[in-house]
Amino acid sequence: MSETMALNQTKSSEQWNSVQAYTLAVICLLVGIAAGWFIRGSKNSPFDQVAATTPMGMAIGTGSQQMSNGEPTPDQMRLMADRQAKPLLEQLKANSENPELLANIGNVYYDAQQFPTAIEYYQRVLKIQPTNTGVRTDLATAMWYTGNIDNAIEEFNKSLSYEPTKPNTLFNLGIVKWQGKMDVQGALAAWQKLLDANPNYEAKDKVLELMAQAKKHAGVKPGTKAKALPE
Repeated sequence: MSETMALNQTKSSEQWNSVQAYTLAVICLLVGIAAGWFIRGSKNSPFDQVAATTPMGMAIGTGSQQMSNGEPTPDQMRLMADRQAKPLLEQLKANSENPELLANIGNVYYDAQQFPTAIEYYQRVLKIQPTNTGVRTDLATAMWYTGNIDNAIEEFNKSLSYEPTKPNTLFNLGIVKWQGKMDVQGALAAWQKLLDANPNYEAKDKVLELMAQAKKHAGVKPGTKAKALPE
């Protein structure tokens, strides 16, 4: 997502002056930063360890592929995920309905930012374990990253129907309601419910910071979408 964004016009004839455009760009910059604060619903995958231990600038695979500016390219991330998932996929051949294996494979691809593939495996888990709120939270977050905002919110709400005070679900739901729908009140309600039910939540400071930022944007109409400003 671009860090410099402006809200879509609510009417085709509406014109923004420079002050309004600047204000909205700042708002969207802040929520863009917030998107990086999503919290996993389930355990991290072994991919985290591989990414963390790969020396900066080291070639991934063979040929001329090299990390650019110390970070792997999307193709390299996919290759890393495929390699990490390979032994898990081999195990899956013997038990294609193993929810733990399916979730671990989904986590590998999620952590490699291969969200469509992660979604596929998470959905397979949920066919077997529909009440697995950790996996459903990760499914919803992966859907958000693919731009499927409405389905993401639907999955978050479904997770909460099984576990109404699950903190990480409420945390991520608040971000999606704020950034995806500009529903500030909905976001604040989710975060307040999180804090009320989980007063010792480990990411409490992040929640309070997000709430403070969101309150500054309470006047923005809910449902307003955002788009990148022309260069």
